[in-house]
Amino acid sequence: PINLSGKDLRNRNFSYRNLAGANLRNSILINANLHGAQLQYANLLEAKLSGANLTNADLTQANLSYTDLNNSDLVGAKLTGAILWYADLRGANLTGADLTGAYLGGADLFHADLINVNLSKADLSGADLKYATLSEANLTGADLTGANLEGTIFCNTTMPDGTINNSGCE
Repeated sequence: PINLSGKDLRNRNFSYRNLAGANLRNSILINANLHGAQLQYANLLEAKLSGANLTNADLTQANLSYTDLNNSDLVGAKLTGAILWYADLRGANLTGADLTGAYLGGADLFHADLINVNLSKADLSGADLKYATLSEANLTGADLTGANLEGTIFCNTTMPDGTINNSGCE
């Protein structure tokens, strides 16, 4: 597998590249273009990805724990079973992303855009979802134990128990 651990790769173009299983631990990928990249099982532990373009990237079962993803673009990204313990996703755009069974314990999703996101069976225990938008999101079977939901926008949102929450619809 590719080893780019600790490398400064800011502003680089990795769009549509096959980086499956790559070691990108502690790498600096600020404002990098990873659109459509194959990053399944990649190790991105503690990587810096703020402002990165990860639209339609495949991050299935990737390790993104303690990763800085604030203000990153993850529209349509596949994050099934991804590990995002304590990841910084403040202001990130995850519209249409698939986070089925993802681990987001302690993650910071303050003001994140989670419209039409699939979070079924995801672990969001202790996550900060303050002012996040979860319109049209699917939270069926998700664990929200201890999550901060202050100011979170729910509109046509399927809650963990299968009920629909429209409390934030305008």
